[in-house]
Amino acid sequence: MAVPMEDNFADVVNKAQRGLGMADRELAQRAGIPVEALHRVKGERYDAAALRKIAPLLGLNAEALASLPEYCPVPVQVAGLAAFTTAYGGAGVNSYLVLDAASGEAAAFDTGMDCGPMLEMVRAKNLKLREIFLTHTHGDHTADLARLQSETGARIYVSERESLRGAESFEAGRAFTCGRLRITTRSTWGHSRGGATYVIDGLERPVAVVGDALFAGSMGGGMFSYADALRTNREEIFTLPPETVLCPGHGPLTTVAWERAHNPFFAE
Repeated sequence: MAVPMEDNFADVVNKAQRGLGMADRELAQRAGIPVEALHRVKGERYDAAALRKIAPLLGLNAEALASLPEYCPVPVQVAGLAAFTTAYGGAGVNSYLVLDAASGEAAAFDTGMDCGPMLEMVRAKNLKLREIFLTHTHGDHTADLARLQSETGARIYVSERESLRGAESFEAGRAFTCGRLRITTRSTWGHSRGGATYVIDGLERPVAVVGDALFAGSMGGGMFSYADALRTNREEIFTLPPETVLCPGHGPLTTVAWERAHNPFFAE
């Protein structure tokens, strides 16, 4: 089943406006639209003309924002990468498993709300799960961490910018191995204090597990620092090769190339 988009045009507008701290009346006045029109857009009533006027004031790409209802990333599959979506608040939250078929070693990225499907794959393929890497410590991404750790004995890793009992911290730039795979850490904080991206080399194409730093057509937003969320995404995610598969914390898989073309926050 296809994983639905996490955010729509109204979510993007709300996140950008909140991040910039711009009041409704100021935004509407500067855009030259009635404040009621802005309220309708923020209430999910599509208005392409209003979106195009609002976008540049929020630092968004106008065409990407106006066309977001038609946006759908090309479905992506990578041998050695498994994605799991578990229910969370009427939507879903993602976790991931990468595996090296030659050695049977595997690494997990977050747990979602239920690590059961991940454990089923580990057992079915007789994998050795050595590490659990956390993109950040928000509860929907770590809800089943204790169970996954206790049933596999895997070591837990988290950015030094966040702390979690039982987890080992690392500095950005540290590299790990999983069989023949290489996992390199990057700091993509802003949505959370210690958001981390994990770049995996050794599969058929490069993969980056980005957590809530970036979504298909959107981003997690600057719950900790909006400016730094934008900056670290540009510096650490959008400098990856265009063919890199991006694995977000919510919503479908996407690629650097698609986000450069279609993400209102980052479209070129």
